[in-house]
Amino acid sequence: MPAPSLEARRSAPAVARNRGPIGELLLPLLPASGLVLEIASGTGEHAVHFARQTPRLTWQPSDPTPEARASIAAWIAAEHLPNLRPPLALDAAAEDWPIGQVDAVLCVNMIHISPWEATLGLMRGAAARLPEGGLLFIYGPFRQDHVPTAPSNEAFDAELKRSNPRWGLRNLADVEACAAASGLARAQVLEMPANNLSVVFRKAGTASPGSGAVP
Repeated sequence: MPAPSLEARRSAPAVARNRGPIGELLLPLLPASGLVLEIASGTGEHAVHFARQTPRLTWQPSDPTPEARASIAAWIAAEHLPNLRPPLALDAAAEDWPIGQVDAVLCVNMIHISPWEATLGLMRGAAARLPEGGLLFIYGPFRQDHVPTAPSNEAFDAELKRSNPRWGLRNLADVEACAAASGLARAQVLEMPANNLSVVFRKAGTASPGSGAVP
């Protein structure tokens, strides 16, 4: 198989802005060792950044689009990180995922840029592969009951729906209900820069629903 072209690397400006704040919350929650699956890895920059910081963890990036997987593979080729696997062709909405048991799952900025079926699949697939107490970490913008949505997020939501009527900001309560139906309990909801949230779920058994929740 030919080596990936480094020219296939793509960069997302949002990654440079959010990887630091995400890492501050995510890294202490990860197991000391094991396999972390990233869903919808996009450019691959998050996987590279976090793999570099956690040499005892193996990172498995994934994405449903060939262009994204080419970018991920190019970043991997450029960085030479031994704990970063080649990207998987994985659609969160699919009934079957091409991977078995994992120790943690990361999903950044997917839920609002995908149909609702992808969120259903994310919860179903993560719950089927995580151990008891295993981590699902989600980042992105959400609507919340009794919390005004920032004007910038309202504008973003309208833009997303113009691009695809099946996209848009999700209500956090709906996402939590979807997770609970698959056996994932909310452990924390934390405010992030630029009106985003980090939402921590645990495979039922050791989570403490509601702890650390945003009022």
